Amino acid sequence: MQHNPSPLGRWSREHWVLAGLCASLGTLVLTIIPGFASAMREPAAQENLTTLSLPLPPLEGKAATSAAARGPAWQTVTVQNGQTLGEIFQQMGVPASVMYLVLESPSAKNLTRLRAGAQLAFDLTEDGALRGLAFERDEAARVELAIAGGEVTENVIERPLERRTMVASGEITSSLYAAGAQAGLSNAAINQMANVFSYDIDFTQDLRDGDRFQVVYEEIWRDGERLRSGGIVAASFLNRGKEFTAVRFERNGKQEYFDLTGRPLKKSFMRMPIEFARISSRFNPRRKHPVLGTVRAHKGVDYAAATGTPIMAAGDGRVSFAGWQNGYGRTIIIDHGKGHTTLYAHMSRLGRYKVGSRVQQGTTIGYVGATGLASGPHLHYEFRINGAHRDPLTVTMPKPEPLAGSEMVAFRAATAPALAQLKRVEGVRLAAR
Repeated sequence: MQHNPSPLGRWSREHWVLAGLCASLGTLVLTIIPGFASAMREPAAQENLTTLSLPLPPLEGKAATSAAARGPAWQTVTVQNGQTLGEIFQQMGVPASVMYLVLESPSAKNLTRLRAGAQLAFDLTEDGALRGLAFERDEAARVELAIAGGEVTENVIERPLERRTMVASGEITSSLYAAGAQAGLSNAAINQMANVFSYDIDFTQDLRDGDRFQVVYEEIWRDGERLRSGGIVAASFLNRGKEFTAVRFERNGKQEYFDLTGRPLKKSFMRMPIEFARISSRFNPRRKHPVLGTVRAHKGVDYAAATGTPIMAAGDGRVSFAGWQNGYGRTIIIDHGKGHTTLYAHMSRLGRYKVGSRVQQGTTIGYVGATGLASGPHLHYEFRINGAHRDPLTVTMPKPEPLAGSEMVAFRAATAPALAQLKRVEGVRLAAR
């Protein structure tokens, strides 16, 4: 019986060598391919990888000192109404002893007179120590203080102010404020314009639709940012067909307003000793008293206003009475000399002036109230000449003397540019109509 030999038995030695080489090559390929597979995976397939954070050795020497000195960013504090410097330092966790050290710096003395809205910037280290303080000394200067080793180093950074001359014009259609705002004027500029012309125009009674104004005014800018209005340089106001003009001129170190003839606009007396109040009762010899109900001469003018509204002295003078006066309630009487006196009644409280005190025109002497025989809060205002009552709204006020001589020459030269700008504004307005 003959057996067929196995295929493996028929392999020669060369066959076995070749098979061994193929097996080794296959093993090598199987080892390499997984590496390629990992390299070609999409990023999303690697999300399951874990990263371990290993602690770094601590910093030593200068590197450690620098890292400890670095603290948070500057922290700015806005001063609130009635807040003191001590309260702010306590709020920031800075000891009073450091505050007193800061106040030894010359410019830092301004910090003792903080105003609401001012800002203080504190530079604190990580452990809360004060390293620097910055604040505005005034509009034109910023102060930066560096505190180190119990000493304060001061750096004053000057910030130049820029005065820009602006022009505006408007026409009254509803109110002065609406027309002024439409012309681009701030409330401060509108108020100043009204005050400039207040000796000649009663803005509560005399204003009419169609009245017009032209204004040359300043704005104060710093570093490309508008800070505030800088004041009226020149203005004209057409009221009920009559034109009034005002130009600013510095005399004896003080800025005043004059008309075109060089006569000061500021009269000896203000028409209204209260701003933008409503006349509730006029001068009337036979008025029926609102409280008593009897016919009783009303020897002054009543201005209705909210309780607490400031009342101003109508002119320069000396306080001759301050206190309670029967039906007048809390009252102030001012003697202006030359037989002129003014009376202010029904105040809720008096100002700081006592009998014998000198007062200047426009200073606050008291506040609107309803004391005495009053049906509501208002100012009762009387004007007397040699004891005789006169209607404050119609009495002829004495005019001040105009500029003369060298002052008049200086006035003409100084105000010519502003007047030229005023005329150009009027020309543009007329061309636009």
